[in-house]
Amino acid sequence: RSEMFYWTSIDKSSDISSKLSNELALAYKKNRNYDKAFLFYKELSQKTPDNVDYLEAVAEMQVCRGQEKDALRMYENILKLDADNLAANIFIGNYLYLKAEREKKQLEADYKKISAPTRMQYARYRNGLSDVFTNSYGKAKAYLQRVLQVFPSMEAGNTLEKIKKMELELK
Repeated sequence: RSEMFYWTSIDKSSDISSKLSNELALAYKKNRNYDKAFLFYKELSQKTPDNVDYLEAVAEMQVCRGQEKDALRMYENILKLDADNLAANIFIGNYLYLKAEREKKQLEADYKKISAPTRMQYARYRNGLSDVFTNSYGKAKAYLQRVLQVFPSMEAGNTLEKIKKMELELK
């Protein structure tokens, strides 16, 4: 009934509209109805597009809804407003790290399929690993280092150690 009241009876430009939107979003999030929570957080973020808290909530709901690529874009927008935003740096750093891990495993699997690799095939494999490191691991490293500047995270530190090991393997 509260949602129906919001959509039919509330002036969307009023202060009470924002308060009710926020309460409805929180209630839907608590009840794990992420689609409805997303809808209300999106409504709030459109009213105040520079409010990092609302943008962060929209991105979180996108993750909960399985829309990681949309969440990635939202977190990138958040970093334009607040470069030290912890949630955005954690998400993007981990997203890029996991992407790099998938790419590396695919390269390794493809290379292992070759029974007697030539020097050229080995060189392509090493170049592929180097590209993965530069494009994904390197970017993930930058975001995770920002996380450590803001918050002493053991998990971010462990991931950075794995990236450093990968870097040493490539040299």
